[in-house]
Amino acid sequence: MDVSHNDAGAAVRSDDLGSGIAIPPAKLAHIVFRSPRFAEMVDWYKLVFCAEPAFENEFLAFLSYDDEHHRIAVVNAPMVADAPEGVSGVHHIAFTYNSLSDLLQTYQRLKTQGIMPIVGVNHGPTTSIFYADPDGNQLEFQIENFDTVEESAAYFSSPAFGINPVGVDFDPDDLLSRLLAGESEKVLKERPDIGPRTLESYPVR
Repeated sequence: MDVSHNDAGAAVRSDDLGSGIAIPPAKLAHIVFRSPRFAEMVDWYKLVFCAEPAFENEFLAFLSYDDEHHRIAVVNAPMVADAPEGVSGVHHIAFTYNSLSDLLQTYQRLKTQGIMPIVGVNHGPTTSIFYADPDGNQLEFQIENFDTVEESAAYFSSPAFGINPVGVDFDPDDLLSRLLAGESEKVLKERPDIGPRTLESYPVR
């Protein structure tokens, strides 16, 4: 019997092959957008994500901002139409920052470039700021509100999340001011109680 390891580090035995054992992917590799606004999209993702091109020409760009060779790609597709409202598809894509300070510093940097969020929402498990790219794709920039996965999972099962699984809106400028005034991240990440809330009042489409 031979034993190797998959990319996630899990042991894979040769006699497991063909056994039907379920193996999840090791990670999410990249996201590809096709856009009629190719140059605008590429410039936006470079600016917002501090991304560098691994490859770029007049019809294709591969962008990287971490240890992956590319996380985001944009295909120049001038023939495609914008997606109409009210159709099924991806709602948003989320990216995690390491701290509330990092998240709010990113908010402040983008604000100086004229890039404003759709809304800030404390979901309970996360504090999140939502943006839309030039094509209207919605992106969530978030931080974890709890130190462990177990604590986050427990919040999902709490009565507070049961009556309001959407979250509580916040003003990023207010949160930034409070952080700069010395209020702790732990306190700022606590979700206030506003009672029941449904998606009808949620500004992210």
